[in-house]
Amino acid sequence: MNDLLRALLNLPPAASTFASGVDLLHYFVIGTTMLGATFVFLLALLYFIRSARQKPGAPTPRAQGSAATELTLIGALLTIFIVFWIVGATQYDRMMTAPPDAMPVYVTAKQWMWKFSYADGRSSMDVLTVPVNRPIKLVMTSRDVIHSFYVPAFRMKHDVVPGRYYAAWFQATTPGTFDIRCAEYCGVSHSRMLGSVRVLSAEDYGRWLETTTPGESQDLAASGLTVAARRGCLSCHTIDGQRHIGPTWAGLYGSSVKLEDGRTVVADDAYLTRSMMEPAGDVVAGFKPVMPVYRGVLEEPEVAALVELIASIRDRPVAPSVELPAVTPVVKPAPLTPTKREAP
Repeated sequence: MNDLLRALLNLPPAASTFASGVDLLHYFVIGTTMLGATFVFLLALLYFIRSARQKPGAPTPRAQGSAATELTLIGALLTIFIVFWIVGATQYDRMMTAPPDAMPVYVTAKQWMWKFSYADGRSSMDVLTVPVNRPIKLVMTSRDVIHSFYVPAFRMKHDVVPGRYYAAWFQATTPGTFDIRCAEYCGVSHSRMLGSVRVLSAEDYGRWLETTTPGESQDLAASGLTVAARRGCLSCHTIDGQRHIGPTWAGLYGSSVKLEDGRTVVADDAYLTRSMMEPAGDVVAGFKPVMPVYRGVLEEPEVAALVELIASIRDRPVAPSVELPAVTPVVKPAPLTPTKREAP
């Protein structure tokens, strides 16, 4: 039945864990609206047939309603819309919450191409290569105008706005090559901003890893620690829970962060990446905005490694290993009061 409906609606193949749920909601909405429209059409048809059968000169029959009928119709329509909302909100929450073991890939949109940076240092243009049956987390941004990352076969679409970072994820269930399209008009060559997702089996993906050049380390957390030391991150942040110039990274990933302007945000991949690139945008309450901007300084694989490092210590207990020196307030001496000398 699912294949029949997909063929009737001319839908692309379903190749992700989201696809079946999105399709079922699609069928439900279309089927309900079509049944409702058919019901209204039949009622109108019966009314006009009845009116046409009246004798000449007879008054036109008027449709009579009651409060109970109106309340019943209102309740039924409201129930249908609430069901739509519950199913859609559940699917949206699932599509926006990536599993903890998802493989990160950084996506940069630019007129008119897609750049993919993998956490181990690999990169590619317009072709995203992923293994089958493994969740893939995309951290996306744009360098120029608004784009929209859209993979019809995965039933996923997410806008990509300049200067902002968004996290989305998918899990491909079928090996093959699937189209990437930009679903937001982005300029004269918008229609040619195409790409593809190449989904490989575990064996083929292993061979692909062997034939491409990786970065510094396959251990992302260890690579993140190296990046943090090289870029000076550990001069302001700690990884063992101690309070320093900047917030500690221990227990940060996935937590709720109170900002200086009163907002509360979740420290996910998008927030952490945005905090590196534009630290003055989300200043944590209790800290001063002294962090420099790392936009154009950190490469995407370095950002991925730092995020993985922070995620790896999300459950680390807050137990400082070394006490930082306390700041002793400087107390100015009280001015001396001249004393009067007694006459001899």
